[in-house]
Amino acid sequence: MTDQTADPPPAVATRETDEVLADPRTGRRPGLLQVAVLMLSSCLPILGAVLLAPVLPIMQAAFADVPGSAALVPLVLTAPALVIGLLAPVAGRIVDAFGRKNLLVGALVVYAFVGTAPLYLDSLPMILLSRVGVGLTEAAIMTCCTTLIADYFTGHARDKYLGLQAVYTTLAATVFFALGGALGAASWRAPFWLYLVSLPLAVMTIVAIWEPVRRTADRATRALPSVPWRQLAGPIAVTLFGGIAFYTLIVELSYALAGVGVTSTGTIGLVSAISSLATAAGALLFPRVAHRGPAILLPVAFTAIGVGLAVIAAGNGVPVVLIGAVIAGFGGGLLLPSLLTWTISSLSLEQRGRGTGFWTAALFLGEFICPLVVLALAAAISGLSSALLVLAVASVLVAIAVRLARPTCRTAGD
Repeated sequence: MTDQTADPPPAVATRETDEVLADPRTGRRPGLLQVAVLMLSSCLPILGAVLLAPVLPIMQAAFADVPGSAALVPLVLTAPALVIGLLAPVAGRIVDAFGRKNLLVGALVVYAFVGTAPLYLDSLPMILLSRVGVGLTEAAIMTCCTTLIADYFTGHARDKYLGLQAVYTTLAATVFFALGGALGAASWRAPFWLYLVSLPLAVMTIVAIWEPVRRTADRATRALPSVPWRQLAGPIAVTLFGGIAFYTLIVELSYALAGVGVTSTGTIGLVSAISSLATAAGALLFPRVAHRGPAILLPVAFTAIGVGLAVIAAGNGVPVVLIGAVIAGFGGGLLLPSLLTWTISSLSLEQRGRGTGFWTAALFLGEFICPLVVLALAAAISGLSSALLVLAVASVLVAIAVRLARPTCRTAGD
C-alpha cells in the first residue's frame, strides 16, 4: 500500500510559511553570502551595457580606417543586449532542464575570457564577435541569478531581494560608467580588464550556491512541466514596453541635457547619478509596498515614468530636467521588480527558469530597441522632446490598461 504520510520532497516554501529554501544536503539556509554572490553576479550584464560607453569615441578613432567602423563600433556596446534578448529564453530552458548552478559557474568563467578578449584582439570584427560571446554568457548569468533568487526565497523575502537586485544593478551602472571613463583615460582597451571580476565570483558560486532539488519524478524522467505561456503573454508584453520606457531615461538623459545647453560632462554625470539614486530608491521601496500587487504598483510606476519623461520633454533648464529624471528614475526602480514578481509568481521551480528567461529577453530587447524607437520618433515628429512626449503618453496609457486589467500575483504551489 502506498504510504500517504510520506514527507514531501524539498520545495520552495509558500508565502504563508517558511520563506527560504534550505540546501537539501546540509540543511543550511540562504544567507548574506548567497545573496551577495547572486547580487554581484547580477551586475555583470550591466557591466557589459555601460562600461564601454565612455570609450566609444576613442575606439572610433582607433578603428577609423576600418570599413564600416562607424556602425561596428557602436555595436560593440549594444550587441550583448541584443544577444541576451535573443538567447535568454534558451538559457531559461537549459536552467529548467539541467539545473542552475553548473550553468552559472560555466558562464562566469567563459565571461572572463570573452570579456577580456579585446585586450589582445586587433580585428574589429573579431572584437564584435567576442561581444556576442559576452552577451551569450550574460544571458545565462542573468537568467540563473534571477531564477535562484526566486528559488531560494518566497513571500516578503523574495520581494526584498528582487528589489535589492534592482538596486545593485542600478548603482552598478553608475559605478561602471565612472570606472569605464577613468580606465579609458589610459587606453580604450583598459576597461576590458574589469571582466576578470567574474572569476572570483565563479569560485564563490562553487562554494556558496547549491542546486535546488527538482521533484522526484521529474528528476528521474527529465520531463519538464509545461509553462502557462498564455498566462505569461501579458507580463512579457508589458515587460517589453517597460524595457523601452525604463531605458529611455538612461539612453536619452544626456541628450536632453545637451538640448537645454549643458556642455559640462560633470553636470551630465551628476544629474545621471542623482537619477540613478532615485531608481535605487524606487527599488528599495518595493518590498514595503509589494503587497499592493501589480494592479497598483505597475500603474504607479508607469505613470511616474510618463510624468518624468513629460517633464524632461518640457524642460528648459537643468533644474526641470533633473526633477523629471528623478520622477522617471523612481518609477523605473519600482517598475522592474514589480514586473518580475508578476511574471514568476505563479511558476513552479521546474517552470521558473523558462519564465525568467523570457522575462529577461523582453527586458533586454526593450533596452536594445529603445534608442531605435526614440530615433524613429524624433525623425518622424521633429525632435527629441516630441519623441519623449510620445513615450510619456504611451507610458500613461499602459498604466491605465494595466489598471483596467487588474493583474494579480498568484503564488506557485511549490
